[in-house]
Amino acid sequence: MTSSPTEISAAQANALSAQAVAGCCGSGLLGAGLGALSRTGSAARSHHSFGNDAARANRTATGTFVVRGATILTVDDDFSTVDALGVHDGRIIAVGSVDEVTGAARACSDDVTIIDRPGTTILPGFIEPHAHVLPTALFANWTDVGAQRFDTIEAVLTHLTSQAVEGSDAWILGKLFDPSLQRGGDELTTDMLDRVSSEVPVAVLNASLHLAYVNSAALAVAGVNSATPDIEGSPYGRHPDGTPNGILKGQAAMLSVLSHNPTLLEVDLLEGALALTSRASAAGVTTICDQGAGGIGGPDDLDVYANMVLSGRMATRLRYSAMDLRADAFDAIALTPGTGDEMLRAVGWKVIADGSNQGRTGHQREPYLPAGNSNTGAAGGGSGAAGGGSGAAGGGSGAAGGGSGAAGGGSGAAGGDCGIAYVEANTLCDIVARRAEQGWQLVIHANGDRAIDDALDAFEALPADLRADRRHRIEHCSFLHDDQIARIAAMGLSPSFLIGHVHYWGQAFRDEIVGPEKAELLDRTASCSAAGIRWTLHSDEMVTPIGPLRYIENAVTRNMWREPDGVLAPQERVDVATAIRAMTADAAWQCHSDGEIGTLEVGKLADFVVLTDDPRAVAPDRIRHIEVLETFLGGEQVHPLPA
Repeated sequence: MTSSPTEISAAQANALSAQAVAGCCGSGLLGAGLGALSRTGSAARSHHSFGNDAARANRTATGTFVVRGATILTVDDDFSTVDALGVHDGRIIAVGSVDEVTGAARACSDDVTIIDRPGTTILPGFIEPHAHVLPTALFANWTDVGAQRFDTIEAVLTHLTSQAVEGSDAWILGKLFDPSLQRGGDELTTDMLDRVSSEVPVAVLNASLHLAYVNSAALAVAGVNSATPDIEGSPYGRHPDGTPNGILKGQAAMLSVLSHNPTLLEVDLLEGALALTSRASAAGVTTICDQGAGGIGGPDDLDVYANMVLSGRMATRLRYSAMDLRADAFDAIALTPGTGDEMLRAVGWKVIADGSNQGRTGHQREPYLPAGNSNTGAAGGGSGAAGGGSGAAGGGSGAAGGGSGAAGGGSGAAGGDCGIAYVEANTLCDIVARRAEQGWQLVIHANGDRAIDDALDAFEALPADLRADRRHRIEHCSFLHDDQIARIAAMGLSPSFLIGHVHYWGQAFRDEIVGPEKAELLDRTASCSAAGIRWTLHSDEMVTPIGPLRYIENAVTRNMWREPDGVLAPQERVDVATAIRAMTADAAWQCHSDGEIGTLEVGKLADFVVLTDDPRAVAPDRIRHIEVLETFLGGEQVHPLPA
């Protein structure tokens, strides 16, 4: 084990096995909290208290420089293009002509560096408004068995078998498995995973983290057998004779087995999280909003964030939303909105209203198509383009399986499965009212249209002054009807779309999960723009990999990976400038950071990205292939790192 202050004790991990907690996005497994993180060691700090390390904590360069020769898109209200950008001590001092900007720079300093970037395009640094930093770090070393690497379940099993080391008792671990995109069935069972190994535990995470699959050896280590009762809302899958079949449905069941895996106790969350910021910076991202703070260690997650800043190696800024699942713990430390500074700040309060649409746990007005309606797990299709996943719970079984969940499942008029309400509507209203009164921006995960109804009802019950300029958010906001768009616009709410739903799963939604009519309602970006709604795009990392240029392309083209010539809901395509704004100015606004980042304007932090090409000038289906040459954070080059 490492001596990192982010180690997890075995006792703390094992104590979680009986906790039934609803999951979310890329952090479903972690909703129960994977133990309180230790705060031993001199690096650990009380939440955001940097003391004498403030200068190190704020990663801002000193000095004065002018960038010229590039096409510089300020993304201001007029989407202005300028010839030069001036920076002094990490902030923008001038934009405009080369002469104007050079003059302003020399008025600040006699020592002005000129940076020529001919033929390139400069944009404000991209802002990732919804990712899961610590869960990504926790599972970073598990083997990727997702659809991008393996087209079939049989190929997954073959690869897992190759991971066994003779004489070793180490668990064989896989992640990102997605039966909705990989041919050969809807699930993995003990019968299949025992072929990988009958002696050492095997565990595979569904890409959504709403579901896991283990072999007989893993069940034996955990003491799970035919006599083991199901945990309420999180059952064990079973064979007809009642013996467990290795399918773990929901977080409590998952933790009851996975917490016996000793490698979880050795993860260095700090280093893994720093690595994620470096990867994001290489994609042009300068700010990440973590939509799952507290999901691993409760408030101790904030100490991991603080240590990231204090390391001097955090390559992005960090904003975060506190998970309501850990409300008591956050209340105990009196966390308030706005806690932090330019590098690290609390901005939202996260509530999880339902599950995953592709996992059939998103809460819908009408039933899903029958499971097994078809199987279009096409070769080469998938989700893990760069280590991302699917978000699917696969084959009709969801976070708690079979339509049961933290607040129960739903059935439609025809008796079909309508998914899961993780929070009852009345409870959601109470949470929203309480936290809005405390000054929080509410961030509600709502995938299905019924969950969106519940979120809108909760917001509508608020007094108008608790909605005004709070920029309350609906995350994923996947299937949107016209009446819901009108309500969002009337209340000044802001959706954030997981646009990878269109690209990676568009065909599956259309053909297998909800049908062609409802699939047309997925990620209605153009309709929201027409209604005057500000919206953003996100990855939900690990569900899909961080890559803003890919999101922009997806929103502009709405093409489908498994059907390259197909377009889902072409009427919802937007122009490139609108998509760029969603990843910069509007994302900064949504994350309550528009006064300091999101556009290249005087007074703002010098966060910007240098690209080989102008996204507006290349073919729409080539946007994701544009190279990120450099990324600057507060005027400091963070990608690539200077020699």
